[in-house]
Amino acid sequence: MEIINLSEKFSLFSDHWSPKIVGELNGQQIKLAKVKGEFVWHHHQEEDELFFVVKGKLKIEFAEKTVEINEGEMLIVPRGVEHKPIAEEEVLLMLFEPANIQHTGNVKHALTVEKPDRI
Repeated sequence: MEIINLSEKFSLFSDHWSPKIVGELNGQQIKLAKVKGEFVWHHHQEEDELFFVVKGKLKIEFAEKTVEINEGEMLIVPRGVEHKPIAEEEVLLMLFEPANIQHTGNVKHALTVEKPDRI
C-alpha cells in the first residue's frame, strides 16, 4: 500500500496519448495520460472504458453526438461504442481499464501503445 500523488506522477512524463500505469485493482489498471489534439476513431469490443478528467476539458465524438467532459467529471464509454477523443488544449486524464485492453481498440495506428510504461 502506497499513496499515489497524481501531480507527482503527471510530472514524470510529457508525451501525449501514451497512458502510464500507476496502479492495479481487481484486474483493472489505473492509468494516467496527457492528451492533446485528436486521437483515432476506435472501439473496444470486450471492454468498457472510463475517462476521468483531472485537468482540462476533453471532447469525445460519437457517431451521433459529441460530449464534453470537464475537470472533475468522468464518462464511461460502453464496450463496442465507436469514439474519438479530442483535446483542444492539453488534458490530464485518469483511465480505468482492464489490464488486457488494447490502447486503440480495434485499430492499429501510429499512436497505438502495445505495452504501457509503469510509473
